[in-house]
Amino acid sequence: MTDVATGPRTDLDLLCINTVRTLAMDAVQQADSGHPGTPMALAPLAYVLWTRHLAYDPAHPDWADRDRFVLSCGHASMLLYAALYLSGYDLTLDDIKKFRQWGSKTPGHPEYGHTPGVETTTGPLGQGTGNAVGMAIAEAILASLFNRPGHDVVNHFTYFIASDGDLMEGISHEACSLAGHLKLGKLIGIYDDNHITIEGDTNLAFSDDTARRFESYGWHVQRVADGNDLNALDQAITAAKKTLDRPSLIIVRTHIGYGAPTKQDSAEAHGAALGVEEVKGAKQNLGWPSREPFHVPAEALDRWRKAGARGREARESWETRVASYRKAFPEAAAELERRLAGALPANWEQALPNLSGDGAQATRAASGKVLNALAPRVPELIGGSADLAGSNNTLLKGTGDFSAGHYSERNFHFGVREHGMGAVMNGIALHRGCIPYGGTFLIFSDYMRPAIRLAALCKLGTIYVFTHDSIGLGEDGPTHQPIEQLAALRAIPGLIVLRPADAGEVVEAWRLAINHRGGPVALALTRQKVAALDRRALAPASGLSRGGYVLAEAKGATKVILIATGSEVELALAARDQLQASGVPTRVVSMPSLELFAAQPHAYRDQVLSPSVHARVSVEAGATQCWQGIIGDRGRALGLDHFGASAPYQTLYQEFGLTVEKVVEAAKQVLADV
Repeated sequence: MTDVATGPRTDLDLLCINTVRTLAMDAVQQADSGHPGTPMALAPLAYVLWTRHLAYDPAHPDWADRDRFVLSCGHASMLLYAALYLSGYDLTLDDIKKFRQWGSKTPGHPEYGHTPGVETTTGPLGQGTGNAVGMAIAEAILASLFNRPGHDVVNHFTYFIASDGDLMEGISHEACSLAGHLKLGKLIGIYDDNHITIEGDTNLAFSDDTARRFESYGWHVQRVADGNDLNALDQAITAAKKTLDRPSLIIVRTHIGYGAPTKQDSAEAHGAALGVEEVKGAKQNLGWPSREPFHVPAEALDRWRKAGARGREARESWETRVASYRKAFPEAAAELERRLAGALPANWEQALPNLSGDGAQATRAASGKVLNALAPRVPELIGGSADLAGSNNTLLKGTGDFSAGHYSERNFHFGVREHGMGAVMNGIALHRGCIPYGGTFLIFSDYMRPAIRLAALCKLGTIYVFTHDSIGLGEDGPTHQPIEQLAALRAIPGLIVLRPADAGEVVEAWRLAINHRGGPVALALTRQKVAALDRRALAPASGLSRGGYVLAEAKGATKVILIATGSEVELALAARDQLQASGVPTRVVSMPSLELFAAQPHAYRDQVLSPSVHARVSVEAGATQCWQGIIGDRGRALGLDHFGASAPYQTLYQEFGLTVEKVVEAAKQVLADV
């Protein structure tokens, strides 16, 4: 027989492929839930990829120069789990048997950080496609910055598999359009063209000419007419790897549920167990040597494991090249290693500016100053906006535009693609070596929410610069004025939302965002100017790191506590002055992050919000629902539980009752009630 790496399909090849198919059938059947059809269809592709093309080392799944593989259609997770187990990752047959069960390494959809070899969390369709674009961008950045003639220490591909559903989702249009524009030649996508969705044939809702669509994006497009043709798959992938002037898409015609006697090419093979009898019939059709579940032929496992073992040679060869690179370019090597390790530059915080003398300014303007002060000291900080850089203040001075052939520049132009921007940022962060930030108006965080949620789920260090954070943006009106967005973002577990009150808190917000390693951080920033708080008379802005802090203490035994965020802190301080003058000792708490405050020790929270003081008023120009736990049953939340209007922002604050007078009135009413 001819070896798999060089010749036509052999009986052993077929045995290796059918091992993937039967493991998928058996795991889904035992779990009585899952998606068996796509793994059965794509088993030949997985075999060709893992045995002929992917650069990986199962013993070192985080090897820096490995190829990245993203299963964007995460519902087909058994395809990935089978390939990982068979090729030698830290995944056992028992793990396969526990598919979709409590505590297993094989959850229903792949989860980053949970299963060795899984590069990103996928399942919400289209997200993985956007992640793959981000990974390819990160590879291009690092290769451009660190490779030297004769020393290619960053040189790997990013592969993704997309389903019909992935390509129907709008995010795939956003991300793939950007990838084509940037000419990401190390990005290879494979479209599983099986003509089936959960509801039936794709012609129910989908008649795109996918090839022409991707050609219009600037991609290199190939077709493979038969997903079982190993040579055709191999040749297409090889051609894609040689096409380095643009990304590649390989359209592969497959048959969902391949081998199933009655359910092949039907929606019944998509999202449910095949059934005991159908599994038996499929195994018979495939010529499978055993009817027992989870049978793995020794010779098939040996072939897969040998393919995995070859990855060690590739990794060791790369380590040899890195050693040579380190001798020739010690500073560049040290910088690359630092960035890949996620370590921050020494003394980077010294670059944080002192903006106390800059007077009143919008917090978005202060953010731009901080960002530009940090950029020279933190070179891995890269990003831009969804066509709003001038408004978001996200442009970096002293660097050009990131574009095709100019991958070492740091100013990204994501275009009007908020959702795609979010997923691409996730891919950049997942790759490692860069800290991505992305800007838009706070209202449009809704357009990228699924990507933000996955960043939190994956604990990624992405940073969101959300400006125009309230009705304070004024005349653009209710379509652009965020009301529920702060509450919605705060509801995402693991996302830190920061709404700084002044330039001092903006500096501290960026300090925290760069340092934070447990998940993404969102900055909510004003369009309108806010006062520069007199920190000589008030508490230092460093209190932001604890989420909430006593900004101004009461003169006398505290009777009322005013709690505010962002631009409304100004109102709270002015109201305090009036209340103090009328004999009501009043404390003001700045609470830029409810999440950080909730994570503080109970004793600290009691210190800030004295349990004995029940007269509490929160002030925030947004939905009030997230404040109940702070103000208690007897407190009052001033905010907006309705949409805004088009008018100058001063008028809006007056008309909607966000004034010093209204804060004073609310405080006195609450005090009377308690």
